[in-house]
Amino acid sequence: MKSALSVMFGVAAVALVAAPLTSYAGGTITGKVTYAGKPEQKEFLFSKFPNPKFCPKNPDKSLMDGDKRFLKQIEVSKDGGLKGAVVAVADIEDKAWMDGYAGTEVVAAFCEFQPFSGIVVNTRPFKVENTDADPEDPKSVAGVLHNPHSFTVKGSTSATGFNIGLAKKGDKLDKPVTFRGGAEKEGYFRLQCDQHEFMQSFFLPVSNPHFAVVKDDGSFELKDVPAGKHKIIAWHPFAGKAKKIEFEVDVTDGGTANLKAEIK
Repeated sequence: MKSALSVMFGVAAVALVAAPLTSYAGGTITGKVTYAGKPEQKEFLFSKFPNPKFCPKNPDKSLMDGDKRFLKQIEVSKDGGLKGAVVAVADIEDKAWMDGYAGTEVVAAFCEFQPFSGIVVNTRPFKVENTDADPEDPKSVAGVLHNPHSFTVKGSTSATGFNIGLAKKGDKLDKPVTFRGGAEKEGYFRLQCDQHEFMQSFFLPVSNPHFAVVKDDGSFELKDVPAGKHKIIAWHPFAGKAKKIEFEVDVTDGGTANLKAEIK
């Protein structure tokens, strides 16, 4: 009897070793966001805003030309890739992930909000830090005054979230994102400095970790997306009138789906 049991357990062990131990966390979506239109930028004169000698010290010289400061609203690569676009899975609400989201972080550096685009989670923190000070300006030795002013935008309407001055280098704010009445489903979050109008950033509300800000050439990758058909949105704060463009993608376990997302 013991011999028979030993043989049975031995066969079972061999079967377990021989069987492939495959485990998938979902699939991957890769692709590219493109734009058929032309680049666009808005011009500002440094001389019309505070700190006209400090702000031009921004190391990104593509943002300026002499006394002119540019807000690059739409940047397009040679093959049409749309820089600054955000892609996200829109039909999954991961409450545990949302509750644990630590917050979106923005830095004010050389009179520029960084990053230009990103994501936010409704009711979760939004953080801004001022890193600017000008030792050559007696009024700004302790810090260049920035005034982050947030808006929740839906269509042609917007509502103020917070409006807080950060007067000194190292000053920070930490406030929750406040979309109301389900506005996060259609709208987006905008940040602007009331001292320097050309300092602007834009953020797409998301409800799960399956999102990406595209690379400079418009390419992106979303990993570990659950298998099944999903609604994917591609969004840019200026291209396509800031509308969220929807696409359907079929994701298989362990597979890779490709999405060509054009914003017109």
